[in-house]
Amino acid sequence: MAPQIERPKTGDALCKDCFFWAFETEIHKTIVGGGLFKRGDLVAVAASGGKDSTVLAYVLKLLNKRHDYGLKLLLLSIDEGITGYRDDSLETVKQNRDEYDMPLKILSYEELYGWTMDAIVKQIGRKNNCTFCGVFRRQALDRGVMMLDVDCLATGHNADDIAETVLMNILRGDIARLQRCTAIVTASEGTIPRCKPLKYTYEKEIVMYAYFKKLTYFSTECVFAPNAYRGHARAFLKDLEKIRPTSIIDIIHSGEQLSVHEGVRLAVRGKCPRCGFLTSQPVCKACTLLEGLNRGLPRLGISKSSIATRAKEEQDRTANKTVLSKDF
Repeated sequence: MAPQIERPKTGDALCKDCFFWAFETEIHKTIVGGGLFKRGDLVAVAASGGKDSTVLAYVLKLLNKRHDYGLKLLLLSIDEGITGYRDDSLETVKQNRDEYDMPLKILSYEELYGWTMDAIVKQIGRKNNCTFCGVFRRQALDRGVMMLDVDCLATGHNADDIAETVLMNILRGDIARLQRCTAIVTASEGTIPRCKPLKYTYEKEIVMYAYFKKLTYFSTECVFAPNAYRGHARAFLKDLEKIRPTSIIDIIHSGEQLSVHEGVRLAVRGKCPRCGFLTSQPVCKACTLLEGLNRGLPRLGISKSSIATRAKEEQDRTANKTVLSKDF
């Protein structure tokens, strides 16, 4: 077949079938080379309905069968409560569930924290909304994987995302996070590992793969995203890529090779006394933010809701050890 596609990553001219094979093989090599999974692992895919998580779920299912990884796969989604965005994207996730025959668990901010992002933005405005959402989402994923008792959480972070994070950490002077942000597997004691199978996969190629494979995915940007600081790093990276297409991988490799002084370390993490999740502060960021939101609203008090939520999560976790259904 005559070449139809020029790969953004390498500039190679390939037919569609050869592009599919090259794309999938690179992800397979990343998985094997990084030792991301073990046979028999129960792996949750963080599913948003977007291109990255949709392609990740599709390719993991395909490679699991092609290379006999021996994995059990499921989808984990977080409903932040953003009208006109997350409610629509979750419909796409449900289609993915049916198309890929994977169990799906959806957790909402409202059930975990008593707030939706719409309500948070109404109270605090749009200036710092991404801070609240990012902190709550990270903890919500931790709650979800513990509830489901999985062995690993696979996220759809692609090469562009990681290069952007390297740039952001440099621009903010956050040297301690440079090594962690390029790690393909991240875990702390007492937490379930997270891995990035798409670490070296270009965003443009993910879009091309989803398009030519005719995958169902949600492409609308979050209505609150334009104000995010990451957007500035993304714009800068896109300008670099126009000049030098290998800039994305070059930045990742630079981040991997940066030598951090022995005295520069991330803070030691312990358990938050309120919710029980890991934190480097006396009280975790999620509980601190939640306390600010709940001030003057005692019916949403952190202590009572956290204890009740953790008890329910432990019950669900025990139940899910033996039963995996199409919907949790």
